Amino acid sequence: MIRLEHANLVVTDMKPTLEFLKAAFPHWRVRGGGKGTWSGKPREWLHFGDDETYIALSDNGEGEPRDLKGHQPGLAHLAFEVPSLGPLKERLAAAGFEITNPGSPTEHRSNVYYIDGNNIEFEFVEYYSDNPAEKNRYD
Repeated sequence: MIRLEHANLVVTDMKPTLEFLKAAFPHWRVRGGGKGTWSGKPREWLHFGDDETYIALSDNGEGEPRDLKGHQPGLAHLAFEVPSLGPLKERLAAAGFEITNPGSPTEHRSNVYYIDGNNIEFEFVEYYSDNPAEKNRYD
């Protein structure tokens, strides 16, 4: 089996992204963290997730984040499959986060997008079918 274990995000301030992730995934926790250096620059880092999957955050970012409406190379968004969008949207709204794109629902899935306080876009997808031919339609 191949699976994505973690994504490593460099931000200028970990707090906004951590607050977003805590609202989205209340069952996740800070697995660990510390201080170190990366390419000669001091940084703080942490891993936020469960026993199987996590997001690594480092705070030594410099410069402006990628323009999400532009065409620069780089990360466009991270997408997570969730069992139900309703409770997720309620948690994020209660934490002050607004949907930035309502997605493109089909009969077999719904999705929504949010942008955290570091201009990182997150997509959340709920599937209504377990059939790969239905879940992965591109027409």
